[in-house]
Amino acid sequence: MILRATILALSLGASPALALTDARVERSDAGTLVVRWTSDRPVDVLVSGTADATLRQAERVSVADGDGEHRLAVPAGERRYVLLRERGTGQWRRVAERVLPLEAGSNFRDIGGYEAARGRHVRWGLIYRSAGQPLLTDTDRAQIARLGLANLVDLRSAEERRLAPTRIEQVRYNAVGYSMAALMPATRQPIQNGSVLYRGFPALLAPHLRLVFDRLLNDRGALAFNCSAGQDRTGFVTAMILSALGVPRATIMADYQLSTQWRRPQFEMPRIEPAVAASDPVARMFAAYQTPQAATPTPLVEADGTPFLAGAFAEIEVRWGSVDAYLEREAGLTPARRKALQAAYLE
Repeated sequence: MILRATILALSLGASPALALTDARVERSDAGTLVVRWTSDRPVDVLVSGTADATLRQAERVSVADGDGEHRLAVPAGERRYVLLRERGTGQWRRVAERVLPLEAGSNFRDIGGYEAARGRHVRWGLIYRSAGQPLLTDTDRAQIARLGLANLVDLRSAEERRLAPTRIEQVRYNAVGYSMAALMPATRQPIQNGSVLYRGFPALLAPHLRLVFDRLLNDRGALAFNCSAGQDRTGFVTAMILSALGVPRATIMADYQLSTQWRRPQFEMPRIEPAVAASDPVARMFAAYQTPQAATPTPLVEADGTPFLAGAFAEIEVRWGSVDAYLEREAGLTPARRKALQAAYLE
């Protein structure tokens, strides 16, 4: 219970050094958001439809609220950003719903809100991580269109992109070609030696990281990136972005583990027919995950509780010495570019 509470607090950008803590937004039903926080002072609740609204620009919906909770009616499919301002201290915190409530999407979530370098926080509404999007409904597509995405970076292999093309349209599409053969030795069966798989990610995904950082630094608008499940390759790229922004390793690991809660595997890949699986080894591999036994995501940890993602960090430390050195050498993220990244994506 203590571990679960700690992960929840980290996942929502809480800062234990501040009086206003545990700030979070969760959806209770299609049209209702519940804002919760902890403070020893009354709090004003303000709401905006944009992620960069100032306190003066946001609409005040509750004044001197002292019970730590406010319910907010929101039209289904629309996104709201909440600013909590503590009375007396003037301290404020921006929070938002982390996961997009898509009808036929999986693990599509905002990585904003996390405490980062020098006590700042990752900006909301600018960087999204996701599983594949081959089965999105028209309602889902309309909701995603309102995010203002400028780029979608697809981390999947050429075979995956052929089997399950994205349904996100009118957004610049970015991909780096490679074959699933680079991962097949480790993925013929459900992941059992996750750390072994993850040790290959720093080399395999270096071109993708170079692309991601280039788009983050040079293009206006939000960015989304995805693999098939939105947990492994996407988890590694998320870890590198958050590391570059100065987010603590414990927070990165907590965000990584949220995929177990927010994945919906039935929407990550179209149903693969037996005839297709018989003639296509990649299709056959994914068909093996379309069984009732594989429908429930499992925790991303080894038998001893070590997160699979730790394998990628260990490989980086052995081969490159540090994450900063790895990102500079393999992804072109020099100290000057890292400083620019933090200026653009922290508040």
